[in-house]
Amino acid sequence: IYQLDVTLRRGQNLAARDRGGTSDPYVKFKLGGKEVFRSKTIHKNLNPVWEEKAYILIDNLREPLYIKVFDYDFGLQDDFIGSAFLDLMSLELNRQTDVTLSLKDPHYPDHDLGSIFLSVLLAPGDQQETMLMRKSWKRSSKFQTQSLRLSDLHRKSQLWRGIVSVTLIEGRELKAMDANGLSDPYVKFRLGHQKYKSKIVPKTLNPQWREQFDFHLYEERGGIIDITVWDKDVGKKDDFIGRCQVDLSTLSKEQTHKLEMPLEEGEGYLVLLVTLTASAAVTISDLSINSLEDQKEREEILKRYSPMMMFHNISDVGFLQVKVIRAEALMAADVTGKSDPFCVVELNNDRLLTHTVYRNLNPEWNKIFTFNIKDIHSVLEVTVYDEDRDRSADFLGKVAIPLLSIQNGEQKAYVLKNKQLTGPTKGVIYLEIDVIFNAVKASIRTLMPKEPKYIEEEDRLSKQLLLRNFIRMKHCIMALVTAAYYISSCFDWDSPPRSLAAFLLFLFVVWNFELYMIPLALLLLLAWNYFLIVSGKDNRQHDTVVEDMLEDEEEEDDRDDKDSEKKGFMNRLYAIQEVCVTVQNILDEIASFGERIKNTFNWTVPFLSWLAIVALSVFTVILYFIPLRYIVLVWGINKFTKKIRNPYAIDNNEILDFLSRVPSDVQVVCIFF
Repeated sequence: IYQLDVTLRRGQNLAARDRGGTSDPYVKFKLGGKEVFRSKTIHKNLNPVWEEKAYILIDNLREPLYIKVFDYDFGLQDDFIGSAFLDLMSLELNRQTDVTLSLKDPHYPDHDLGSIFLSVLLAPGDQQETMLMRKSWKRSSKFQTQSLRLSDLHRKSQLWRGIVSVTLIEGRELKAMDANGLSDPYVKFRLGHQKYKSKIVPKTLNPQWREQFDFHLYEERGGIIDITVWDKDVGKKDDFIGRCQVDLSTLSKEQTHKLEMPLEEGEGYLVLLVTLTASAAVTISDLSINSLEDQKEREEILKRYSPMMMFHNISDVGFLQVKVIRAEALMAADVTGKSDPFCVVELNNDRLLTHTVYRNLNPEWNKIFTFNIKDIHSVLEVTVYDEDRDRSADFLGKVAIPLLSIQNGEQKAYVLKNKQLTGPTKGVIYLEIDVIFNAVKASIRTLMPKEPKYIEEEDRLSKQLLLRNFIRMKHCIMALVTAAYYISSCFDWDSPPRSLAAFLLFLFVVWNFELYMIPLALLLLLAWNYFLIVSGKDNRQHDTVVEDMLEDEEEEDDRDDKDSEKKGFMNRLYAIQEVCVTVQNILDEIASFGERIKNTFNWTVPFLSWLAIVALSVFTVILYFIPLRYIVLVWGINKFTKKIRNPYAIDNNEILDFLSRVPSDVQVVCIFF
């Protein structure tokens, strides 16, 4: 037994894998096909400096150390940069050696992909230390085919130790980048692999953003938030305005700090509010460690989310436990007819991984993941990947499960779907999920802004998507046109009985109209649809047109991927694409808005429909007993004094926040069915 001490020094002239002409490199060490070390990620750097140490037990010096370098893409498949082998037979015992390795791609051996610099020391292993390391590497006889994909250090790096709440208030005296002496500024934030991009404020040097978001804090000693300010330019590269950094290690915890950050390499200031809070309960464990099976822990969790705690820590809505048990009949991704599957479990921006089970199409993971729920309308995503020796991980399948649709304690087989969730792929995954939440907190949280995704896939132009959004908007407009024709036919007396009934109803309503009748009418519509569903007369229809178009869109995506490699069409028509993508997204927003209103009354998500009933009942009572002038007076006073009472209040609209939780028809087809 030998011990190999490796110091990963730095990289030089690494290949660029991102659009900006740079990479986010990290390094893996493998021995005998098993991962034994993974470095931290250095962001946006082709000449990274790691200075990290790894201690590796060597049984066979004839087995070379395999070194792979990847470009990290959060939420996406990591890009392969290059690999190299370290010949252990060439090393002298007890002598520190500096090694330079040239990176190569087996598929493109002539490409220069950069170099990796190491310092290595090979020595006979100390017997006591060897026993300790062997014990830490020991594998259960039941799962001998499994290997810990993540080292203990990397496993801990998945679990955050705190939350950084950032509120972007405003910018002051920013640099003018446009010919009109103004700018269209927006701000990018990065903390490790987490990113956030603000909205664009057009034509101003003193923008008001008032946006709030959270980052996870993984390091106990803090971290640094990198902030850059940009000027949006349509059809060309955005202009750089300036940058600044926030060193979290200098900020005290459980306290809100108002920061006025001068911009380096530019002009002006940014005004921020930053708060560091304690960690949420997020864990990874084996099946033997189950919080909900421990009676004492279960009672504590139930107490934490009991009705008595409804106004304590509003952001902590509930508790989610996910058991990732096994998968069966997975797709074979390797030439050997096998796969090396591992799972990624995601809830909003929380992302945890299982270990890899090598050369197996029926893997057993038997892991338990726990999360704090911030929004009961979130969707749990479980994705299965194949770990590739020389490339980024291959996609095997995915499931998306709305938290409100989960049946507690039931082990269930979920059919894996494709990336777009429009159709099945090969294999099933067995999960057991438990959700405990406080309904009052969940209702209050529904009326607050939805948590944004740190990393979203970049929008791209798609003929089929543009057509789909146009047809969806057309359906909404046609529903309004149909209603208008119906009313017009009543005026034209096409059907005398119907017109007479409409005329008498019109006289009655106008003569007796009170403002409280508006929410009352909506309340009756919700109650009527609920009665139809309960009585088995559900008239809701799933849009087969949308389903067909989703399938066509998936086929078109595959064609577009192949065409883009050959023609580079998107790069040559960048300006046109941006305009078309904007139109495409506007159509999507308009269509989704109409569909969300319809699905609220159709009881697509019963929790939201019941919440609407409660809200409408309250509004009806208020409007019935309180004169309108008093309601308008209170509303106006609140609006006029809101900024005086809380200068840094985040603007939001409770109705729009509520509707953002209601799924559109596309989401209903992809996620709920």
